[in-house]
Amino acid sequence: MTGLNGWLVVDKPVGPTSAQVVGKLKWALRQGGHGKVKIGHGGTLDPLASGVLPIALGEATKLTGYLLNGPKSYRFTLRFGTATSTDDAEGEVVATSAVRPDEAAIRAALPAFTGPVRQRPPAYSALKVDGERAYARARAGEAVELAEREIRIHSLQLVQATAESATFDVHCSKGTYVRSLARDLALALGTVGHVAFLRRTAAGPFGLEQALSLDKCVELVQGPAPEQALLPLTAGLDDIPALAVDPDEAAALKQGKRLHRPHESPGQYIATRGSVPVALVELSNEDVKVLRGFNLP
Repeated sequence: MTGLNGWLVVDKPVGPTSAQVVGKLKWALRQGGHGKVKIGHGGTLDPLASGVLPIALGEATKLTGYLLNGPKSYRFTLRFGTATSTDDAEGEVVATSAVRPDEAAIRAALPAFTGPVRQRPPAYSALKVDGERAYARARAGEAVELAEREIRIHSLQLVQATAESATFDVHCSKGTYVRSLARDLALALGTVGHVAFLRRTAAGPFGLEQALSLDKCVELVQGPAPEQALLPLTAGLDDIPALAVDPDEAAALKQGKRLHRPHESPGQYIATRGSVPVALVELSNEDVKVLRGFNLP
């Protein structure tokens, strides 16, 4: 099967892991008789989280690493009064508090959680500790304390506050754990808390307006023309400018060669021959270097 090079944006339901979503779509492609297709996701979502999960097919899988480095947006609800081992509704209760902050206190706390922020990832995370996943060590009863790291909260807005909880919209950098953000925000407000609801509203250039339900995606890729369901490969790079190349330059880039091409605006570009993406490239003042090459007709 040729032509399956692009993106499916799944609105992941609560329950399955991101890997299970990929597995279900692989199964659907086989059931539809479309053979073996390279497929992967552009950023893990916890089983208890829903929302935008970009799925790359074919040559688009070369861009999943790039997408992982992009910003993400979430809506989440912080429930006050109960801390859990996992910092979400799945874990065991480890602390309680009778303190319930009011809306004014919540709003006053938000500036301290905007901009560069030091954050300690949750013990129940997929980060590795001495070669083993932190959550595996935590489930085995080990006391896991991961090192703090700097992330960036581009914006954090209060959507709604009730007596027992508060809902927020956050736009944040790669590596941000919303569960840690909720935990630390509750502590700053003199109480404890956990994430009761988490929905990713954007991942890089992809948002909920482009997302389809998992069942709909399965139906489309299992059908006779799955390529019609895909967004183009370049949809994952909408924020990157194009760099036109001629046939000889395109051939050189496909071989991984550098081009000597002085340019006034260094940075990342999509090299294109006509309308066909050739490579994700990086321009210095003098050279064009291939970061990811695409094998497209």
